[in-house]
Amino acid sequence: FTAPRIVTCDPATATTANPLGAIDDGAIAVDEHGRFSFVGSRADAPRGLRTIALGGVVLPGLVDAHTHAAWVGSRHDEYAMRMAGCDYRDIAARGGGIVASQRAIAEVDTEAVARVLEARLRRMASLGVTTVEVKSGYGLVPELELRQLRAIAQARADGSLPHVVPTFLGLHALPKEMRDDRDAYVARVVGELLPRVAAEGLARYVDAYVDANAFTTAEAKGLGVAARGLGLDVRLHVGQFADVGGAELSAELGAHSADHLENVGAKGVLALASAGVFAGLLPLASFTLGQAPPDVAALRAAGVRLVVASDANPGTASTESLPLALAFAVRSYGLSPDEALLGATQNAAESLGLGASKGRIRVGYDADFAAFDLPHEIGVVQPFGVARTRLVVREGHALHGTLA
Repeated sequence: FTAPRIVTCDPATATTANPLGAIDDGAIAVDEHGRFSFVGSRADAPRGLRTIALGGVVLPGLVDAHTHAAWVGSRHDEYAMRMAGCDYRDIAARGGGIVASQRAIAEVDTEAVARVLEARLRRMASLGVTTVEVKSGYGLVPELELRQLRAIAQARADGSLPHVVPTFLGLHALPKEMRDDRDAYVARVVGELLPRVAAEGLARYVDAYVDANAFTTAEAKGLGVAARGLGLDVRLHVGQFADVGGAELSAELGAHSADHLENVGAKGVLALASAGVFAGLLPLASFTLGQAPPDVAALRAAGVRLVVASDANPGTASTESLPLALAFAVRSYGLSPDEALLGATQNAAESLGLGASKGRIRVGYDADFAAFDLPHEIGVVQPFGVARTRLVVREGHALHGTLA
């Protein structure tokens, strides 16, 4: 494959003047195992191979490292309520919020959830995404959480879709019937459901929503410690509405990422930096909620590595567009275009434990890439609002477009 500009996002080839390791008049080759076998200038490319001229700019396949994409139904009414000034308490009082998504999951079977997820993943692929983290968390009770996780597993097994990283969001909200006995609910999730999820291989990570109106650091710590004991890693929702010590807990647990972070103080930022926890930035959620952004300058100054994700969910980020999230990360959060693109490639892959195979264009890495009908990578973070991809490839196979 040749292109006027190939952006590797590979630190091995990056320089101060060229932080994304871009190659003008570049070429890449893919071997029979679906891995990059050559990355460099077109003049140095191996001879005798079939050549496909892509045009535009080629980037690593985008990595969406925080989504709730296995939802069904719609919460459009809540969006209108939010825009009219209602807060989460008003919405909950009218039967909305996470429990509305739980009702939707309860009304369908695993196959139906899988079909909706698969269609959503195909649309995400058309935007240049080749890897997606997908959480459960809308089932709330064991039967329905397993329904979501099994639907996610079905999508994960389909090689014609983006690579799926499954996360068990074990502590997201209390089901209505357990609101008066949260201790029993948490104990059931940690002691009964989590071991079952681990035994069936349904998750790579566990997650918990740590906030003032969600779960406490003690509750999330119990889940995280138990998960680590079962061979699962941790990522956490932290500081979306209040700083209750979630960043410090993320550091203590060795979490791969702490996401949201709209309300995290200096102590939490330093804890994330010292433990090497990635910061997951979700600008479309804070836009919907009318929130101020996280203190990106403090995170940057402390050396915390930044990830940008869509947060695709039916309540606060009803989007499937990681490029739109990148545009908002630049405009609303103050990231540079280079920071945003690294946050959806190299950094995102590393935050998911995939730093040795995905997120950059490098020999030996999975041949995941997206060719955009744009002259430069900065165009990817402009708010086009439509797909600008010519070809999207996962491990050498086209997810969108054709290898012609």
